[in-house]
Amino acid sequence: MAKIGFVGLGNMGGPMAANLIRAGHDVKVFDLSADAVKAAVEIGGTAVNSLADAASNVDAVVTVLPAGKHVLAVYDGPEGLLAHAAPNTLFIDSSTIDVDAARKAADLAQTAGMRPVDAPISGGVGGATAGTLTFMVGGSEDAFASAEPILQAMGSNIIHAGDNGAGQAAKICNNMILGVSMIAVSEAFMLAKRLGVDAQKLFDISSKASGQCWSLTSYCPVPGPVPASPANRDYQAGFAVDMMLKDLKLAQQAAAGANATTPMGALAESLYAMYSAGGNGGRDFSAIIKMLDGE
Repeated sequence: MAKIGFVGLGNMGGPMAANLIRAGHDVKVFDLSADAVKAAVEIGGTAVNSLADAASNVDAVVTVLPAGKHVLAVYDGPEGLLAHAAPNTLFIDSSTIDVDAARKAADLAQTAGMRPVDAPISGGVGGATAGTLTFMVGGSEDAFASAEPILQAMGSNIIHAGDNGAGQAAKICNNMILGVSMIAVSEAFMLAKRLGVDAQKLFDISSKASGQCWSLTSYCPVPGPVPASPANRDYQAGFAVDMMLKDLKLAQQAAAGANATTPMGALAESLYAMYSAGGNGGRDFSAIIKMLDGE
C-alpha cells in the first residue's frame, strides 16, 4: 500500500480520498474545509495542516482542485507541494483544467524531479463514491504504470491517453460530446412531447435504434425511463450545470488554441451559459431540457 498526500476534498475529491483510505492506503488529507478533513479523518485519513506536510514522506500526491490556477499555485513556490516532496514522487492531478495549465504543471513537476500525470475523471459524484470513475491519463509510460494501481482504488476504467496534457485533452473532448448529445436528446424528447409521443415509447425506440447514446440510455433527461437518472430526483446534481459549462468553456478555449472548428460545442456552451445565468447552475446538467421545453 502507498503513502499518499491528498489535496482537495470537494464533491469529487472527498469520495475519491475515502476510497483510497478504504483500499488500505495511508492517506494524509489537506483541504481548506475543516468539515471535509474531519470526514476523511473519521474513516482513517490523517489530517495535515499544510501543503508541505501533505507532500512530505509520501509515494504520491493527488490533487483535485477547481481550476488550473489552483493546481499551479499548490505545486509551485517555497511552500508548495513540489518544494517538499522527495525526488521521484508521483504527482497525480485529477482536477479538470485547461490543457496548457496541465502541461505547465507537468513541466514544473518534471523540473523538480517528480513524475507527473494529469488524470481527469468522468463519472460524477456517484462514480467517485462508488469507485467506478473513468480516468483519462496523460504522462510518461513509467509514470502511468506507477499511477495505475492508485487510480484503480478510485475507478474502474484507467486509460493512458498519451503524453503530458493528453488526459485533459481527452476529457474536454469527451465532455463536449456529452454536452452536445444531452442537448440533442433533450430536444428530441421535447419534440416528441409536442407531437404527442409518449416519453417511454420514444425511449424504447431510440434506446434500441440509431439514436442510442449515453445521454439517453444512462442519463435520460425525462422522468421515468431510467430510474437512476437525476430527472427522477428533480434534477438534483450529479453533474451540475456549472460544471458542464466549465468543461464546454475549456473545450472552446482548446479549440481556439488548436485552430479547430467546433460549432456544435460553441452552441452548447451558449445554451448552458444562458441556463446557468437563469439561476440554474446548481441543477444537474440534464435539466437543460427544462429550458428547451420552455419551463
